[in-house]
Amino acid sequence: MLYTSFGLLIGLVNGLLGAGGGMIAVPVLKKCGLDTKKAHANAVAVILPITVFSAFVYMLKGYVDLKDALAFMPLGIVGSILATWLLKKLSPYILRLIFAGFMIWAGIRMLLK
Repeated sequence: MLYTSFGLLIGLVNGLLGAGGGMIAVPVLKKCGLDTKKAHANAVAVILPITVFSAFVYMLKGYVDLKDALAFMPLGIVGSILATWLLKKLSPYILRLIFAGFMIWAGIRMLLK
């Protein structure tokens, strides 16, 4: 039941804000007993189908400019490959610091804009 409830919240946040589902998924997965690295990896696995579905719905509604979206993909893929490599190399503590720093930065940016 816990996974299902948080799955709904993750889908709402990710679909509504265009990001952020992983910021909910990682702490939830850690609370459920996964270690830091597995929580991050599983969050990506959870977010992928949710994001694909949201993108499809937004495309059907005419909100997606495919040309602009495709321009981000090549280096986005390179970044995800680099992130996968880094996940293996970084200690769980450093990973938590990066994650927390990004959450703080994103929150401040949202408040100031």
